[in-house]
Amino acid sequence: MRDLFRRDRRPDLDVAAGERLLAWASGRTGTVGGTRDALYLPGDPDDSGPRRVPWETVASAEWDADESVLRVTELAPWGEQQPVHLLALDDPARLLQLVRERVTASIVVQRHVPVRRRQEVRVVGRRAPRGSGEITWLVDYDAALDPSDPAVRQVVDAALAAARADVGA
Repeated sequence: MRDLFRRDRRPDLDVAAGERLLAWASGRTGTVGGTRDALYLPGDPDDSGPRRVPWETVASAEWDADESVLRVTELAPWGEQQPVHLLALDDPARLLQLVRERVTASIVVQRHVPVRRRQEVRVVGRRAPRGSGEITWLVDYDAALDPSDPAVRQVVDAALAAARADVGA
């Protein structure tokens, strides 16, 4: 019974000043925690602390129940590889709820825009879930689309302008 209480106790996870740990889970890869503003991932053994990933920079978070692994992909500038973190976790239910809620809260607007045939782009405006700060605009292209193609660029520019106008940005 004593181990049950130890498992539920708040972990010793350093978070930024003004932030409070809301949910966490531990496993083979260390402790993962979430605050209102960011996801905290285990740091490399050489690092002094956890890696802070603001919610608005989490491209995706997928739970593999068969393997008990959370796969977190971060946003990266166009053409750069997106950092991917595989986190083996035990009993992550509360953390997974927080991840879903916070990532969703960072999305201001999201549009699927057809370009040609079955190819599309996704235009997304995101910002910190607190609602403060600038909106960051992202465009996710289907694999077969060339972002430098003038016809594709024209569709993207129009879609970005419409999305910005809709949110007053």
